[in-house]
Amino acid sequence: MEKGLLVVLSGFSGAGKGTLVKELLKKHPEQYALSISATTRAPREGEEHGREYFFVSKDAFETMIAEDALVEYAKYVSNYYGTPKNYVLEQMALNKDVLLEIELQGALQIREKFPNAVLIFVTPPSAKEWKRRLVDRGTETMEVIEARMARAVVESAYMDQYDYLLVNDDLQICVDELHGLINSQHMRSCECAGFIQKMKEEIKNIVKGE
Repeated sequence: MEKGLLVVLSGFSGAGKGTLVKELLKKHPEQYALSISATTRAPREGEEHGREYFFVSKDAFETMIAEDALVEYAKYVSNYYGTPKNYVLEQMALNKDVLLEIELQGALQIREKFPNAVLIFVTPPSAKEWKRRLVDRGTETMEVIEARMARAVVESAYMDQYDYLLVNDDLQICVDELHGLINSQHMRSCECAGFIQKMKEEIKNIVKGE
């Protein structure tokens, strides 16, 4: 592994992205770093500033945009979400695979800026199960839930632009599948340039009898 990968996780609201990321970090803390996003939305019950998100004002967020301090940003259901740049680059340089849990707009920006990023779309096993999860978590009004469902119609049109589709039915199986998928990306030739060059040189030396 020459440096960490940038791994983008998107999906419908209620697909279980956050839980999936938490379990992955719990099982493999040595490999992964979670990029904490900034947002202008209010904290939900149990969320803390600097842990789930950096909760900032609209003015503060727009200053970050103006100063090019974000890898990506998007506006979703009337709130800004964005990824601070410095942390991502620092963790990748330390050989950490950086996990970004972001929405569609941000994911497409990442694809343009980081061509080697791995884009993964997380989805529930069915639309019926997806709606049940949205309602049962009880954190939002029906008006907000309906807005998220309407947004999902748009999001579903872009599912095939992601590298992989990950169906979150059984959580632990899904965590293991995600971990294996990410590890497989490290074996792509574009991620192994140093190792490939080393092997080429060693093979030439062996053939020459050195």
